[in-house]
Amino acid sequence: MSSELQLIHSEVLECTKCELHKSRTKAVPGEGSHDARIIFVGEGPGQNEDEQGRPFVGAAGKFLTELIESIGLKRSNVFITNIVKCRPPNNRAPRKSEVEACNPYLLSQIRLINPRIVCALGTPAITTLMGDEYSASRHHGKSLTKGEVTILPMYHPAAALYDASLKETIFHDFQLLKQMLENTETFNPSTPKSSEPSGSKQTLEKWA
Repeated sequence: MSSELQLIHSEVLECTKCELHKSRTKAVPGEGSHDARIIFVGEGPGQNEDEQGRPFVGAAGKFLTELIESIGLKRSNVFITNIVKCRPPNNRAPRKSEVEACNPYLLSQIRLINPRIVCALGTPAITTLMGDEYSASRHHGKSLTKGEVTILPMYHPAAALYDASLKETIFHDFQLLKQMLENTETFNPSTPKSSEPSGSKQTLEKWA
């Protein structure tokens, strides 16, 4: 992990910027490759994540791993995080103030990793990155841009655990993700990401 990403990781572990720190067991900064071509952004840690300090380790995480492997990648090839780094009590939705407190961590992670694509998993992640007018039901599988960054909205993997009919849709959107990568580079998970112009990083610094 780069020194700057490690600093963010350490800051998250000690963070007291919102009320969520009072009820957490462990903060969950995120994990994965610091040179990832894809960042997956979910909503927030659940019970399993809160206990282990790792993102997406419960049932939804198992499905996410299956989805990642379905397009020829491994979890170690990508970076996985959430819009809030601490578990909301009783798995409630994160409050706006909590998302705003955590947002600088997320945007710094995106800026430093500088991925090809940011996959926003579920409406809370989508609205955080794109705005309140966006949602999973209306925009999943549609390539969007924020500045010079490509955002791909998707249903959260947990949605398929409650509505099995969404599973095929989610698999389809992951095939779209694979196609998007293939259209921009040779699709080889072991090939390091080439360097990018600084424009996308500068644009991300303006997000608020």
